[in-house]
Amino acid sequence: MLYEVLSNKEFALMMKRHASEIMGFLFDNNYHFSILANTADITFDPPLPQEITQNFQQVILFALAGYTYESAKMDEKNLYFEAGFGAENIGSIVTVPISSILQIIVEDNPIFINLSYPYEEEEDREDEEGLEKSMKIFASNPENEKLLKKKKKK
Repeated sequence: MLYEVLSNKEFALMMKRHASEIMGFLFDNNYHFSILANTADITFDPPLPQEITQNFQQVILFALAGYTYESAKMDEKNLYFEAGFGAENIGSIVTVPISSILQIIVEDNPIFINLSYPYEEEEDREDEEGLEKSMKIFASNPENEKLLKKKKKK
């Protein structure tokens, strides 16, 4: 049953909304915080050199304080901020999908823990678009037209 709860689309979207609301509260009240997120889902612009990324683990901790905090912004899907990496402090804009945030931490204490499997609302749209394309391809074959007419008669 636990797997069913954690992999449930509604539960995952609820966790995403909750994470977004908590971070909104923290930003509104000027509280610095950290996040723990799935590294595989994070993008860096410009991309970081391999000598830096090769040291990343499966999850990564970002402290949003100082300039990193000041540069941070959020939309309905992602958290964005600028950060420096490595000994040379190589700058990059970090994009973290909100659904990939595992923890929100204030003063070394987790105030939010997301155990759900990431789910993005785009997945539903992609499934619908894929079905629509598939139906168009199916309908474009004259041989399949007979099947469509039979189905409509029933």
